Amino acid sequence: MAKNEKRVQVTLACEECKRRNYITMKNKMNDRERIEMSKYCKFDRRHTVHKETR
Repeated sequence: MAKNEKRVQVTLACEECKRRNYITMKNKMNDRERIEMSKYCKFDRRHTVHKETR
């Protein structure tokens, strides 16, 4: 079974502490720009904005 190359693995980094906390998948065809999510940062102990890094 071949891997689908449309879905790629991306890393999310916290905007406050700049640490890379999460790894997720995204569809490259549907989401061309960088994704941005509100996720829990265990270093700041609160929900912060996490953006996709390269």
